[in-house]
Amino acid sequence: MSFNENVTLDTSQVSSGGRGGGAPGGMVVGGGIGGIIMLILAMVFGINPSDITGGGDQPAPGQVQSGGEQDAAAFAECVTGADANTNVECRVIGSVNSVQAFWAGELPRFGKQWQPTQTVLYRGTTQSACGTASNQVGPFYCPLDKKVYIDASFFQILEQQFGSSAGPLAQEYIVAHEYGHALQDQLGLLGRAQQDPQGPESGAVRIELMADCLGGVWANHASTVKDEDTGQPFLKQLTDQDIKDALSAASSVGDDRIQQKTQGRVNPENWTHGSAEARQRWFLQGFKTGDLNQCDTFAVASVN
Repeated sequence: MSFNENVTLDTSQVSSGGRGGGAPGGMVVGGGIGGIIMLILAMVFGINPSDITGGGDQPAPGQVQSGGEQDAAAFAECVTGADANTNVECRVIGSVNSVQAFWAGELPRFGKQWQPTQTVLYRGTTQSACGTASNQVGPFYCPLDKKVYIDASFFQILEQQFGSSAGPLAQEYIVAHEYGHALQDQLGLLGRAQQDPQGPESGAVRIELMADCLGGVWANHASTVKDEDTGQPFLKQLTDQDIKDALSAASSVGDDRIQQKTQGRVNPENWTHGSAEARQRWFLQGFKTGDLNQCDTFAVASVN
């Protein structure tokens, strides 16, 4: 999904976590949501798998945190939608702008107010309140500092190592998914992942599939979400290819796909994010309905 060339990008919604400071890594073994051990941690995007224990104070507005510096020059090349169409970091910024504008306009219909959420965009490694962020972990939302963390090199890894499409909506979907976690946090839902952290019908899987669905809801409305400065929609109308790109990204990070690739077998009892098929289906649920109410994965007997 391409950006309208003349829309204005708001770089104040994104901070720089540095460029460098860590070489891109391979597979690691670590803790999943709530400390559950996973055989493969790398490349599964979602809630940061290290040290999520809940709580934590939200930083005061404008306060510079570890893992994110407010550097006006860091993204000086990201000015308009035309830049977002050619530069991956600018595309992330434009996606952040669009997703936040959508939820800010949508939530009042449900009696809620969107709380602006910063993204830390970095290359290599940086520190979050939930632990070290790197492309080994993949993009994640940290509820301890209320920020989204994205390594700009992750999209290339997702394409080259996991077979995802390189299309724009494949990347924009990932941003929308992480902001789905931010919305879940604001609605008080993230704790349900910790209470039931593993298995094909677990709370963790339901939280992830809900975030996929919320990303689909945004995609449904994305071409109508306007840039306040120009009055133009951030994004052009979706094409069939755009949807295929998003579904490719969703499928490439299914637990079954990752287990098969890294272990040579599939064990649903270790799932924390859902199967490739389920991730695609719940994204489509949100996209086809455009309705937040259709994303309640806890209201169905089975998400698979």
